[in-house]
Parts: sequence; C-alpha cells; structure tokens
Amino acid sequence: MGHLGRNVRAGLMDAFREAIRTGRLAPGTRLPSSRVLATDLGLGRNTVVRVYSELISEGWLTGLHGSGTQVSQRAAELVGERPRPRTPGTRPEPVHDLRAGRPDLSSFPRDEWIRAVKRTVSTAPFDAFGYTDPRGRSELRDALARYLARARGLRARADNVIVCSGAAEGLRLVAAALATAGVMTVAVEEFGLQTQRQALVKAGIDAVPIPVDAEGVDLSRLDRAPCPGAVLLTPSHQFPLGVALRPDRRAGIVDWARRRGTLIVEDDYDGEFRYDRSPVGALQGLDHDHVIYLGTASKSLAPGLRLGWLVLPDHLVGAIAAEKGDTEETVGFVNQLAMTDFIESGAYDRHIRAMRSQYSRRRRQLVETISQHSPTARVVGMSAGLHVVLEQSGRTGAELVRRAAREQLTIEPLDIFRHPGSTSDRDGVVIGFAAPSPSSWSGALDALVRTLR
Repeated sequence: MGHLGRNVRAGLMDAFREAIRTGRLAPGTRLPSSRVLATDLGLGRNTVVRVYSELISEGWLTGLHGSGTQVSQRAAELVGERPRPRTPGTRPEPVHDLRAGRPDLSSFPRDEWIRAVKRTVSTAPFDAFGYTDPRGRSELRDALARYLARARGLRARADNVIVCSGAAEGLRLVAAALATAGVMTVAVEEFGLQTQRQALVKAGIDAVPIPVDAEGVDLSRLDRAPCPGAVLLTPSHQFPLGVALRPDRRAGIVDWARRRGTLIVEDDYDGEFRYDRSPVGALQGLDHDHVIYLGTASKSLAPGLRLGWLVLPDHLVGAIAAEKGDTEETVGFVNQLAMTDFIESGAYDRHIRAMRSQYSRRRRQLVETISQHSPTARVVGMSAGLHVVLEQSGRTGAELVRRAAREQLTIEPLDIFRHPGSTSDRDGVVIGFAAPSPSSWSGALDALVRTLR
C-alpha cells in the first residue's frame, strides 16, 4: 500500500507540474482546498495535503493564510522555458467549460443510484426484461405523476404521462402530433434553443418569434394574426434570458389558450432550481387541458440517463402514443425502474436539495467575483437555474467569447440563441456555472476574471 501511495502522490505532483509548464495553470491561479480535491479525485486528504506541501517547498505553489493555495508567481522561472508556440491560427484546447445547461456530473449520486439499480433489477418481474410499453413502465409513470404533483404542482395521473428519452425526443413527438393535427405555426420565445426551433421546422411547422422582456413573453403579440396553433414557453426560468413569467401573464397565457382553443407547450427548464424562494409551480397546474408539460432528469441528475417525460392533456395521449409507436426508441427498463426507486425512496428529493444548495452557492460566488473584479460587467437574470447572462459595457458577446478562448475558457454568445426573426438588440454572453467539478471551479472563475479584465 505504501508503494501504491507513493505512485499516486508522484503522479499527482507530475500532473500539477505539467499543467503549470504548459500554461493550463497560470501563476496566481487559486487551487481547490485539499478536502475538495481529495473528494473530487477519490483520494485520501492526507495524500493531497502532502502533494501541496511538497510543491510549495519546490516553489511551484504558494500557501498563504486566508488565501488558500495558489500557483506561485515564480512558477514561470522554474519552468525555464516558454510554452512551445502554437501553430498559427490555432488556439489552445479549452480547459474550463462554462457553457449553459450542463450539470456537475461529478456530483452524480453513484452509490445511491447503484443501490437503486440492484434493488430494482433483483425484484423486477420477468416481463420487465422483454419489450416494454412504449409509453414507459407503469411504475415510473405512477411515481412521476405523484412526484410532479407534489414538487411542481401538476395535475397528473400515470395514464397521461409518457416517458421519453430526453427533452429532444419529447418535443419531437409533440411537434409531430401537432403537425398531424394540422397546426402550421407555433409561437416561440425570441431567445431559446435552436434545437427546439429545428424540431418544429422538421415537422413542417413554422416557428415564429415573440418578444421577451423582464416579465416574460409579451402576450399582446400573440393576438396578432395569424394566430399560432400553439406556443412553446420556458415560463419558470426563461432560457437563456433568466426571467420568470409574471403571475398575471401566467394567467393571461392560459386564458389565451382557452379562448383560442390552442395549446401551450411548457418546457419546465430549471423549474426545480430556484434559490431566492421556493420554486414556482408549473404552468400546467393552472390548466391541464391546454398545457403539454415537458420535463427531464438531464440537469437534475445527468443527461446520459436519457430520461424525460411528457404530461399530456387526456385528449392528446393517444396521438402522442401513436407518434411514439411500438418501435420508437424507449428508455431501458433498468433506468426506468431505478428512477422509480430513486423517487419513491426520497433519494431524488435529497439529491435535488443538495444540488440546489451547491448551485446556489456557485451562483453567489460567480456574481460576487464578477462584481469585485469587473465593475463594467453586469449579471442579468433571477437567482435560479444553472446559468446567467452577462453583459459588459464596451464589449460584444462575440468579443468576450474570443477573449475567453485565449484563457482556455468556453462560453457562449447570447446571439446563438436568438431567433433569426428577432428584432431585439440585446447582446452579451451566457455563462453556465454548474459543469465544473468542485476542484476546478476556482480555476474557471479565475479564467473568467481574466477574460473580463
């Protein structure tokens, strides 16, 4: 064990030296605490403490009271040579990923998920191993209906829940059913995911933009001819602008759908991650006959699980099930039954609470760091979700993205989420704060600060 411990320690020290030599860890970069790094790497804390201590004694790192451990300003002198020049026209590979919509995968609750898999596979009925109901396992649909009623205020039953392999498949099914029913136009928020607009277009539906202000979508634009056959919204936390649909507009959009006999497709984006108050209930709770609810475990757990769900008005269940068909892609029964166990055991609620606390702390650190080091930058959006919009006077979103790339940081310009028909002149970048592991979060913040200077 002693020999193995020395190998691990030596390997970690070599990794730090190499990162400093190549410039991936610049002088002054703050390093995670020994406890955080040990947890992130699955090592004993003493191992990390010894690595930090030895690198400090060699001059690679400095340890200052109250400031933690940092890459030494003398590190460049120790290297003795400049990093090898890059080929003209190329940029270094990004080290830090601050794109929106990506959760912290290192916090996936592996142990509890494994226990859920073992429990469910060992007790699953034999028919679970065969071809499954394309609507999803009845156990999961029942668990989801009860969870969504309790946590998001939905009016749901197992019979009007359909399990799908993520939000993209869910919207594809809805778009196909709308097109089959003769819907030719769907109103969408003027800023949103391009993939959602593409799903509508592929189904033969025209996606027309409606403006978004500080209180959500402008409902007055919906009454202009031609009236859309449906509207696609992210009312709990508009993506990417980060505003919530104002209460009177929530009621207004439901009244509009009733009056016009149209449908609302509610993408409950970040609905469970509100930090300044309890999450606002889903729009579907106001009218289950005119709202199609779309949810997913991609951000609350992990996108690789391929777990999503639709909660449908009763009159649409048959149409959506027909679009899914017997041969359509289905979620594996193991993940479906494990998710059922995860919900019913309370593990899902515990994980949501833990991640809500972590992401709230991340967002607060992000806002405080930007305020302290870049007074010309402004964070926009309410205290919710996994991202913010950042605007900096005198710099366009495209310029900030280029500056970030030089710091080996990946961020996205607001412009890529703009509908081609939008007349808005808003500009900036979208910053995700969830994806970095705990050990790399401080380095990502430092890279963002250098971008904004």
